[in-house]
Amino acid sequence: MSKYDFNPKHHQTKLLSILKELSAAKKLTSKLYQKILKKHPKNKSDIFSKSEVISAIRHFKHPQRLIAKIQAKPIRTMSGVVPVTLLTKPYPCPGKCIFCPNDPNMPKSYLSSEPGAQRAALNRFDPYHQVYNRLKAYYSNGHTTDKAELIVLGGTWSAYPVKYKIWFIKHCFDALNDFQPGKIKKLTNPKITGVSNWESLKKSQLKNQTASARCIGLSLETRPDFISKSQLIEFRKLGCTKVQIGIQSLDNQVLKLNKRGHSIKETQEAINLLRLAGFKIQAHWMANLYGSNPKEDIADFKKLFSQKLYRPDELKIYPTSLIASAELNSYYQKGLWQPYSQNQLLKVLTAILPTIPEYCRVTRVIRDFSSDDIVVGNKATNFRQIVEKEIANKGKTIQEIRVREIRQKKVSLKDLKLKTITYQTATSTEKFFQFVTSSNQIAAFLRLSLPKLKPFISELKSSAIIREIHVYGQALSLGEKAKTQHLGLGTKLISKAKTTSQKNHYKKLSVISAIGTMPYYRSRGFKDGQLYQHLNV
Repeated sequence: MSKYDFNPKHHQTKLLSILKELSAAKKLTSKLYQKILKKHPKNKSDIFSKSEVISAIRHFKHPQRLIAKIQAKPIRTMSGVVPVTLLTKPYPCPGKCIFCPNDPNMPKSYLSSEPGAQRAALNRFDPYHQVYNRLKAYYSNGHTTDKAELIVLGGTWSAYPVKYKIWFIKHCFDALNDFQPGKIKKLTNPKITGVSNWESLKKSQLKNQTASARCIGLSLETRPDFISKSQLIEFRKLGCTKVQIGIQSLDNQVLKLNKRGHSIKETQEAINLLRLAGFKIQAHWMANLYGSNPKEDIADFKKLFSQKLYRPDELKIYPTSLIASAELNSYYQKGLWQPYSQNQLLKVLTAILPTIPEYCRVTRVIRDFSSDDIVVGNKATNFRQIVEKEIANKGKTIQEIRVREIRQKKVSLKDLKLKTITYQTATSTEKFFQFVTSSNQIAAFLRLSLPKLKPFISELKSSAIIREIHVYGQALSLGEKAKTQHLGLGTKLISKAKTTSQKNHYKKLSVISAIGTMPYYRSRGFKDGQLYQHLNV
């Protein structure tokens, strides 16, 4: 019997006793929680698992706030959504980068030991099973699963066959559509079969607009030299709202030495096209590449935001970790490349993190490689915390979004003010509207793009573009009213975007909506287009 077949009725007396004591606890520490479980054991040798206690809370209709008391890893959903990361099947990558690991059982650049990769392998890279089982794990640990962000990883998405890409995304939506809290099914072994087409994908997407688990964001990962107008139109047809691109460096010589296969020209062109099409842009940047040094890394990083050719919305910072299967290993053995010492890496990261503007979110600072896989290089998984502590000790501050998220703090409208940051890019004027507290914690934001150039997608003609709206707070079910997600901040931000578009003489306001957020925008006056939703201003 799996943990998902657990029936609380079979242990009613013990579980009700546990719930009574948990409810009575004013402050539930880990020590007290374990003490209560041991007082009412499941049997002679086992205590109830956290997922079983949560199942009992739901079954016996105890207040949902009790789940929050014992919830595992609530940080995962404090951004308001549940992130569902999944990997595509192993497939040849067009890149020849010397720093990239080569695991034959994984897509390029990923290792079998990474947590997300392990989950993908257990599900045989089947998209349906990866999504469904991830939602199942979230639900069993007390998270709501109404709003899911699909994060598709796997090297270069654009290099996969079109039929495979359509099939993959369709089955992601099918899993979301089939997932029913309280009616969870046990899946049989996945079989990588079946053919999908654009018409069948469209049907699955339409169904998802009213499903109990909706896709509120879809992220795809590719290379700058694979970004084209036709690719981005295809991305939108798939439902993509965010694109992860590996820019790695803004130095042509460093890119050449590392056999990256493109120059900064392709990076600049890719970012221009992504912004013109309204996508959220998540860039990957690397420190300690072959041919660079700490001083040059700091100077290179600062170009990301000082030059209007770049200025990404999100960022992943990856210091180079040497993996045995990477070509870089031979350079290391010949003495041509050396990893930074911890002090050198600390110097680089403490210099660059405070320079990141308020409109950018740093999603990651270290790759999730196992220390056993790293030949040389940083092995501290908590290095981000070490860096942030060092920055604080120096009396400096970090202003990027992630450190300012309001998380579980309760606020009211009177605690918030609307703050606007305006910045220029090569293709647009960008407005970053954010509701913040007096200490600059961020409760909600909207990215508005005011294009300067003619769009390559006809339905965006004469239009300003909402590229993202996000309201922070613990992930809530779609009808639940609590905390920042239901202060009407999203509606207020849309109103601000509308008046700003009018003042700047745009005829309409468009939004790059996810499939599951389309009903939300319709309720606020937006009409469906082919690839976007639109509001006349």
